[in-house]
Amino acid sequence: MDRRDFLGSGAAASLATAAAGLPLSAAAQARPKDVLVVANEFGPNSLDIQTIGANRPAYGVSWVCYDRLMTYGRKTLPDGRVMYDRNKLEPELAESWQMAPDGGSVTFKLRRNAKFHDGTPVTARDVKWSFDRAVSVGGFATFQMGAGSLEKPEQFVVVDDHTFRVNFLRRDKLTMNNIAVPVPCIFNSELVKKNATPQDPWGLNWTRNNVAGGGAYKVEAFRPGQEIIYVRNDDWKSGPLPKLRRIVQREVPNAGNRRALLVKGDIDMTYDMPPKDFSELAREGGGVKVATMPVENAMLYVGMNVNRPPFDNVKVRQAVAYALPYDRIHEVALYGRGTKLYGGSPTVKTTAWPQPTGYATDLARARALMAEAGVPNGFETTLSLDLGGATVGEPAAILMQESLAQIGIKAQINKIPGATWRAALLKKDMPLILNRFGGWLDFPEYFFYWCYHGQNAVFNTMGYQNPKLDRIITNARFAESKPIYDSSVREMIQIAYDEVPRIPLFQPSQDVAMQANVTGYQYWFHLQPDYRQLAKA
Repeated sequence: MDRRDFLGSGAAASLATAAAGLPLSAAAQARPKDVLVVANEFGPNSLDIQTIGANRPAYGVSWVCYDRLMTYGRKTLPDGRVMYDRNKLEPELAESWQMAPDGGSVTFKLRRNAKFHDGTPVTARDVKWSFDRAVSVGGFATFQMGAGSLEKPEQFVVVDDHTFRVNFLRRDKLTMNNIAVPVPCIFNSELVKKNATPQDPWGLNWTRNNVAGGGAYKVEAFRPGQEIIYVRNDDWKSGPLPKLRRIVQREVPNAGNRRALLVKGDIDMTYDMPPKDFSELAREGGGVKVATMPVENAMLYVGMNVNRPPFDNVKVRQAVAYALPYDRIHEVALYGRGTKLYGGSPTVKTTAWPQPTGYATDLARARALMAEAGVPNGFETTLSLDLGGATVGEPAAILMQESLAQIGIKAQINKIPGATWRAALLKKDMPLILNRFGGWLDFPEYFFYWCYHGQNAVFNTMGYQNPKLDRIITNARFAESKPIYDSSVREMIQIAYDEVPRIPLFQPSQDVAMQANVTGYQYWFHLQPDYRQLAKA
């Protein structure tokens, strides 16, 4: 079996979970069993997920340093891999909940022994303040809450010190799931209010660099650009006490250095390396194992700003879609990993999401479309990418640049640091981007709500707006029957692919490499390791 056959078979998944018999390096053996050392490309730019521009590593801080009312259960796949179960909600800060008989609200009973990190008891007043904050601060946090019809402070009611109620605005199947994602985390309200100002009533400036939670871990040290160190909260009551006492998460930008540190045993875990490295590590073993999982509801895509010429012309966008060197990107940038989202039927026939588009490399057709669009000689533009994802993005962008030049499009590559990429996206002024997006809740209408619904959608990075599509997305979100839902989903995918403001390339894989003695790894939709579940054998 050659390398590419290996990657396309079930052998990769089997190896990804096999740890027995792998030798540990002396360095890995010498490290205490309750200390985990992690290296990644970059760390959190904020300790508060609700601050504007908080990056993906900030999601991990929220997950382990704060509690939510509920969390998700887990399921084991036939090949032994473990992931969260979107259909199973379990207690976290709330020990139980009860839906109202008329389906108009849900009432949560809080754990009476729960405390924040400073020893302050958690009450329903903290929960209400936290939910009020999430729907009021604006940006990503508020939009995420709205994705589950959590929109107004008036919805959130303190019944007594340990009872909290959410009144529903409408019947929305995503509401309960949305309460269990990282955003609606519970803050020590009095602590944050002490550090708030009239100009910053929600204390966002203070929580950017300070934790006010009661989760399983505390932040012992935060040195932006260098490391974040977690220490276990031994008074945590919202789940089984983690086995790891201390986590040292360091920033090592160079992927080759991270791989060398892992192989030598100087670190226990790393992720966000080039696909080539994960492929080789999974094949070679040598004391290291690789966990791999397709990222649900996610895609690597090319986005075009539809509000500015020339990408306001649908034929130009379609020309770009036919000009991209999909197979070369898959081979060179992804090293054969990731699911292809191109070369499918031009007619959408299923509700599967994500699914391949009908586009494939066809330069002749691309040139014809450029001529029809009135730009037969092409134009100049800028192709922007996130340096935080440059291991895949940079080679992909170079291949795109070369291919677009063949239809007259001269694209200058613009590399934006990972710490400021989210802020750059929110401006929605870049003409051409290479980006990756994944929806936390694994429903196609959730993805479309975020990425296609109106110009104000946070991750509608193309500034695309289509009132008809907006109505169809809403129909899918609140469909009263399966036929209506299925029809709406197929129609919204068809419109998105015909008008192609974003061109799907691949469904990415989440890869994590770790020492053979690290156990308990579980895939989560937010893609951050859950240190609460890890252990070292």
